Amino acid sequence: MIELAPEFAPVHVANVVRLARAHAWDDGAVIRVQDNYVVQWRVRDEKAALPRGFVEHPPAEYDRPVPGTGFRSLGYPDSYAPMAGIAAGWGVGSDGKRIWPAQCYGAVGVARDMPPDTGDGRELYVVNGEAPRQLDRNLAVVGRVLVGMEELAALPRGTGPLGFYTDARQNIQIKNVMLVADLPLAEQPNVQTMRTESHSFGAYVAARAARKDPFFVHAARGVALCNVPIPSREIR
Repeated sequence: MIELAPEFAPVHVANVVRLARAHAWDDGAVIRVQDNYVVQWRVRDEKAALPRGFVEHPPAEYDRPVPGTGFRSLGYPDSYAPMAGIAAGWGVGSDGKRIWPAQCYGAVGVARDMPPDTGDGRELYVVNGEAPRQLDRNLAVVGRVLVGMEELAALPRGTGPLGFYTDARQNIQIKNVMLVADLPLAEQPNVQTMRTESHSFGAYVAARAARKDPFFVHAARGVALCNVPIPSREIR
């Protein structure tokens, strides 16, 4: 289950929604699994007619202005941005004027070719290893995996360059992709995500930075952005 991020990439996310409603990923395939990097998949037919309203050449939605996002710094140094924190419920980097979603474990992004191509959403990827933060502000992030990341992380690794499968028979078929909002209410999953403006989240960040439980001999007294995943759980 993927939560979309229209706050950061509205045009790309709108394309993803249109593709899902057009059933473009039904019988699509996972075509790449690169160890400690990404899992990548594509639509069934990349030459098929595009749904109405689809934007073939979206803008480079790699960052956005800070105002209106409620940005809150974690308070710890970051190797990839002048500041790191939380905005609109997402882990982000910032230079004080603009923010950008971090490419953490479970982040879903839009695959693309060389610039100026920005990708259109027909090929997506999810980060399946140590956060490749060098990708920050270089590809559009359209969401994050809330449920099922363990299934994606366990897929067989590709043996070709960059983890691509070398034989189409190795591709892993996608049965279907649908929007939760389009399901009957009784069939919609119930997923809770911790509110990042809450006192509980502040305590969670502090605990991640300075573990005090008996196992730890020395507290780290710091935490990296991608080591503070936003807690979520599915209620059954």
